[in-house]
Amino acid sequence: MASIAYSSAAFTGTSASDLLRSSSNGVSGIPLKTLGKAPFSVKKRDATVAAKLKKGKKHDYPWPADPDPNVKGGVLTHLSHFKPLKEKQKPVTLDFEKPLVEIEKKMIDVRRMANETGLDFSDQIILLENKYQQALKDLYRHLTPIQRVHIARHPNRPTFLDHIFSITDKFVELHGDRSGYDDPAIVTGIGTIDDRRYMFIGQQKGRNTKENIHRNFGMPTPHGYRKALRMMYYADHHGFPIVTFIDTPGAYADLKSEELGQGEAIAHNLRTMFGLKVPIVSIVIGEGGSGGALAIGCANKLLMLENAVFYVASPEACAAILWKTAKASPKAAEKLRITAPELCRLQICDGIIPEPLGGAHADPAWTSQQIKAAINETMDELTAMDTEKLLKHRMHKFRKLGGFEENAQVDPKKKVNMKKEDQIVCTTPNEELEGEVEKLKQQILKAKESSSKPPEMALKDMIEKLKKEVDHEYSEAIKATGLKDRLDMLREEVSKVNSRDQLMNPVIRDKIEKLKDEFNQKLSAAPNHPTLQYKLDMLKEFSKAKSLSDAATLKQEVNKKFNEIMSRPEINEKLEALKAEVQNSGSSSFADLDQGLKDKVLNTRKEVELEMINALKSIGLVVEGVKSNEKVLSEKDSPSVFKNKVDHLNEEINKKIENVVSSSELKNMIELLKLEIARAGNKPDTESKSKIEAIQKQIKQRLSEAIISSELIEKYEDLKEKNSEVEQSSAGADESLQKETKYEEPRLEINLGANSSFAQ
Repeated sequence: MASIAYSSAAFTGTSASDLLRSSSNGVSGIPLKTLGKAPFSVKKRDATVAAKLKKGKKHDYPWPADPDPNVKGGVLTHLSHFKPLKEKQKPVTLDFEKPLVEIEKKMIDVRRMANETGLDFSDQIILLENKYQQALKDLYRHLTPIQRVHIARHPNRPTFLDHIFSITDKFVELHGDRSGYDDPAIVTGIGTIDDRRYMFIGQQKGRNTKENIHRNFGMPTPHGYRKALRMMYYADHHGFPIVTFIDTPGAYADLKSEELGQGEAIAHNLRTMFGLKVPIVSIVIGEGGSGGALAIGCANKLLMLENAVFYVASPEACAAILWKTAKASPKAAEKLRITAPELCRLQICDGIIPEPLGGAHADPAWTSQQIKAAINETMDELTAMDTEKLLKHRMHKFRKLGGFEENAQVDPKKKVNMKKEDQIVCTTPNEELEGEVEKLKQQILKAKESSSKPPEMALKDMIEKLKKEVDHEYSEAIKATGLKDRLDMLREEVSKVNSRDQLMNPVIRDKIEKLKDEFNQKLSAAPNHPTLQYKLDMLKEFSKAKSLSDAATLKQEVNKKFNEIMSRPEINEKLEALKAEVQNSGSSSFADLDQGLKDKVLNTRKEVELEMINALKSIGLVVEGVKSNEKVLSEKDSPSVFKNKVDHLNEEINKKIENVVSSSELKNMIELLKLEIARAGNKPDTESKSKIEAIQKQIKQRLSEAIISSELIEKYEDLKEKNSEVEQSSAGADESLQKETKYEEPRLEINLGANSSFAQ
């Protein structure tokens, strides 16, 4: 501020308007006529000047005081406000990545233990690292659509400018829409890749909260789209190919943006991009939301990063509209088909750029180089086209979207993925069902009295009908008890368990058991419980009747086959001849027979058994074992031989246990058990105890699965049977030969697989 005081002697009689008027002789505020009348003499004036200057805020220019001339991208790079972050970004773990974090924590714990104790845990560390890599591969090669959405929105995912400064040799940012605005949510500039000049246009998100607020979370206003439009015209005029990077949840939809013409700005961009005479390539590096993404995405080629998404509405918005809750977003993400592989099948996306395991944020530099290679390859193809062909190529890309053929036969592979028709369960009224049940009961009783077969077809149809009725009643009971939602959630959890590589999680098993117990407790209170119980009882009764009927039929067939075999002349001749030889030998016991006759007896028995087995196989039965009522002790079944067999079986069991213990899977479990015990210390908490018990249970189950193999069980049962035969034969060794060599009908045990065994 300044204050100036003048002497007023020379201005006496001068009007205010004269004083305010300027003159051409450089004296301000004094008219010429006054100067002419006054005698020309210089008088000393008393004047005082006082000034106070406000200290203005210094503008924060990006250009440093000592710019590095050799900086990557050229000296003009210093003009960019986009600088490396002073602090490293904090790691963010997504929900589905938590199992990986647990393995990482275990690795850290083992390394800390190695450092503290000085012990060598290198094998365990390598084991955990391999397990981590395998888990990472399994997780990121089988991602669900909603998981890809979360990866595309990851806070540490590289942004447009991160990629630009990695792939360009030189880059200078251009600002403003020439209407007084510069939207920071859209960044434009000219850059070079391998001596080729491009116009880069991209939506820019922030790397932290401060940047996100400045960049409006990557949501452009109309000023941003008009800035992009100006740069498109600029590139078209100078012949620069255009590369756009899409990474936005959508255009900013506040009141001010709508007042400024958000829709008009997007529509203007869409129309203009179809008429540009230079190649255009669009790359979706994160999420591409609705018209906000399409406003810079009308290109000749649309490429997407492997975990990027491109949608007309976000999964949360879609779920809120269709299912009235955002919790249904996983289902919405699946139905929308918003991932890169799905969009490639629909021919919306023209190519997928690979990402490293763990997402683009796991290795941004590698991802940028993949983008650079994709740009070079695509531009080589597009720059070979002339202008007319380029425009037609762009038009046809969008004109062919959504095409379909009427009355076309659906491909069986596609038909599998179509929604299945809801099956309508037609239930029979209870009065009608009771009548049918009573009628069938009477028929079964009459058949039993007359020793004839019960009506098989009617019995089979009734069992099938009762099964459907029982299933329907159980579904109604689950709804009535309020457990349907929990059951559906539990089904989803069980379906996600990878039964090939791991056992079912004990937590899930406990949930199943708890749900069973709760349902059984509440079942009696269900309104349809009496009806359900009645139908269950009828189902059990008719199933039992059918089993008895099948058993009787089967017994008749077996008897028929046995009689056919035993009535064959060659079999009768052999048996009679063998009987005569035994009697002529004069031996009093089987042990007194000579070796040749013993072998003959045993071979004849085997022949008869083999004939019977073949006959049973011809009627569709599987013979699991053949037993005889004879108690004949051969030399092969002597106590010494039997002991050797037992020892051999023990050796096999021990070998099996050693193989299982030395397997990598069980070693992993044992190492995890050691770590949990070491971590728990002397006073383990409840969580540690449950983890230790679960691991111990899994180890025991693995060992029991290895030991209880079908081969070992068969050998054990065989030895057990022979042991009983040895004991019985030893006790009755003084019996007569007639008793020992008495030929009786062989006893055949047949397992039908439904807890039904019948013996002849």
